[in-house]
Amino acid sequence: MTAKWMVLLGALYGFIGVAFGAFGAHALRSRLTPELLAVWRTGVEYQFWHALALIAVGLLATTRPGPLANAAGWCFAIGVLLFSGSLYALTLSGVRVLGAVTPVGGLLFLIGWALLAVHAARTL
Repeated sequence: MTAKWMVLLGALYGFIGVAFGAFGAHALRSRLTPELLAVWRTGVEYQFWHALALIAVGLLATTRPGPLANAAGWCFAIGVLLFSGSLYALTLSGVRVLGAVTPVGGLLFLIGWALLAVHAARTL
C-alpha cells in the first residue's frame, strides 16, 4: 500500500468512525444493552486510534519509505476491518461467534505497532 493510500484510508476510517460513533450514541442507545453499547464504543475507539496510526504511517512513509512501514500500514488497515468490524457485526447481529475474529484484528494491531517501532528505529 502506498503512503498516499494509507493517508486516504486513514481519513476514510476516521470519517466512518465519526459516523459510527454518532450512530451508536443516537440510534443504538435505546436499542442495545449497556454491555453491547460498550462493545460498539470499543470498536469505534480502536478504529479512531488506528485511523490516526494509519495516517501517521502514511506520512512517515513519504519521507522514510520502507517495507516495514508498508507492512505496518497493512496491519493497521486489516486490523480495523477485523477488530472493529467484528465488534460492530457482533453488536448488531448478536452472533457471539463473531467475537472470535476480534483477537485476530488485535494481533494485527500489535504487529503493526511493533513493525512501526522497528521501522522508526532503523530510519529516523
